[in-house]
Order: sequence, then C-alpha cells, then structure tokens
Amino acid sequence: MPLICPKCGAYALNNIERKPDATTCSACGQSTPANIYPLFIVTGASGSGKSTVVAELRCQLPECVIFDSDLLWGRTKEYYNTWLRIAYSIAQGGQYTVICGTLMSWDLEACEDRGLVGTIHFLNLHCSDEVREQRLRARPMWRHSSNDAYIEEHRRFAQWLLDNAATAYNPPMSVVDTTNASVTEVAAAIAHWVLMVLQDKPRGEPACSSSSA
Repeated sequence: MPLICPKCGAYALNNIERKPDATTCSACGQSTPANIYPLFIVTGASGSGKSTVVAELRCQLPECVIFDSDLLWGRTKEYYNTWLRIAYSIAQGGQYTVICGTLMSWDLEACEDRGLVGTIHFLNLHCSDEVREQRLRARPMWRHSSNDAYIEEHRRFAQWLLDNAATAYNPPMSVVDTTNASVTEVAAAIAHWVLMVLQDKPRGEPACSSSSA
C-alpha cells in the first residue's frame, strides 16, 4: 500500500518517477519534499562477519542507522519492502541506513516501494573457506550451521558473490576480506566505504513540508 498523502489523505504517495527529492500523490498530484537517500547493504555468506560487525559499526558510523537484517527476518510477509520503508523513514530525519545481512539486489529492485530510496550500494564481507568453516562449526548447535551441507552451500554462495560482484550489482559490489581482520578493522573499512559514497551528499537535513495537517 502506498504512503498517505499529507494533502489529500489518500494512500497514494509514491515515487514511481524516481525523483531525487520528492514523492508524488497519484490521487491529487501533490508533490511532497522528501529525502530520497542511498541505501547501504553489507552482505556476505554465512560466517563472514555481518552480524558481528554491527555494534562496532554503530560506533564508527554515527551518521547512519545500522541494522542487523535478522531484526525482521521471519516477522513480516513483506520483508524486503519493509526495509525500504524503514530506510525511507530514517532518511526523513536526515540519516542514512546501513543493513547488515544477506539481501539480494533483485529482491529489492522488485519491491513496490523501490523508489523510496536512491541508489542501493552493496559491500560483500568475504573470508577464506577455512576460516568460514571454523566460524560456522563454532556456532551453537541450535543454529544448524555446522553440518557439511550448510558449509558447502555457503562456500558456493561466497564464490558466487565474488564472481558476480561486477556484473550482478550496479554499482559494482565492493569487497572487504575479514579472514585476518579484527572487528574494528572491518568496521573501519565499511565506514570508509560509506563515507566515500556520502562525501558529496547532504548530512543531517530533515525533509520539510509546508503542508498542514
């Protein structure tokens, strides 16, 4: 369902036209100022360090709101679209969103609310097969990540991410190797990547509208 229009009250506010600074009501035609900000996804195969880096990344990247994608996993039927709405809502307060988790570009591109965020940037956390296996086998049994089939599945997925970083992602997906890096070092590399993208972007500017309630 589209967002509610602040002028006419219809659930018809969207950004089908992919405007960089506004949404439009398909019912009354009203254009409403909005922050359409880029979205950052830190992805990777299981065991690469996505969840582990979240807390440190929050310390190193205070201009962003950092999420572990497990927050919503299994809790909504519109998992991908919900993330786009969350990122859009955070952007209206002048902040950027970073999601750490295995979200695929085509799932986000297919969402009804794709226009609520700008360019989606992906970074792949990668580690050696040996280290990944060690990390997965060390997890609690209830996570079911220590069996051979699961480890092999994520070995193949990790290789696929490397092989397709330049062709399946636009812009091409960056890679950070976590094999021998500390959590602090990995977070610093991610923060540098985000800040390089944002160097010419507005900071801390809430979207404002003159529309009355």
